[in-house]
Amino acid sequence: MIHKENASLEAKVYIELQDAILSEQFKKGEALTETVLSEKFGVSRTPVRSALQRLSEDGLVKIVPNRGAVVLGVTKEDILDIYRIRMRLEGLASAMAAQTITDEYKKKLTETVELSEFYLQKNDTEHLKELDTSFHRMIYEASGSQTIARILSDLHLHTKGYRRIALAVPGRLEKTTEEHREILNAILEGNAEEADRLTCEHIEHALANMMTALSDIE
Repeated sequence: MIHKENASLEAKVYIELQDAILSEQFKKGEALTETVLSEKFGVSRTPVRSALQRLSEDGLVKIVPNRGAVVLGVTKEDILDIYRIRMRLEGLASAMAAQTITDEYKKKLTETVELSEFYLQKNDTEHLKELDTSFHRMIYEASGSQTIARILSDLHLHTKGYRRIALAVPGRLEKTTEEHREILNAILEGNAEEADRLTCEHIEHALANMMTALSDIE
């Protein structure tokens, strides 16, 4: 039987480790030992071991005998797969949102784009990056499909560290904000086909930009 306290601690350790790996606080190839992590989080080794096992199932670490867990992170091949899947599913999500979006989400999406345009003028990159995530998440939710929202939120999370690199490429934040406005307009107009097309193009541009950013730092 799993005690509730251990389950809660495991979830906490899992989330914090996942975020640290995806934001590249822990680098690829770095070893994560139960003893060090249990001291870091102030917990016993049991929730740490369970959290590392979950991360292994996610493909973010590899359990190596006598060494512990080794960070795998997200590879370029993973990025390509994720963006290709996102292109299809996000296009569908935008099309569905165009057909079913509520007044509440119309307001939320509009405010997000308007805030992005405001912070773009202020050159506030941190707010722009946060709003980029919010814009996509709201479309997932506005689609009305919990399955799509769950899958896309997970895929978006797994590219967290890489997206921050890509959005730092000169001109990308301006282009992103412009493309978000176009997608928003299509959704508000109820044009499912156009919302789908614009979203697919947006993800395709983001992928091309991502690959350029990664080649520049290799």
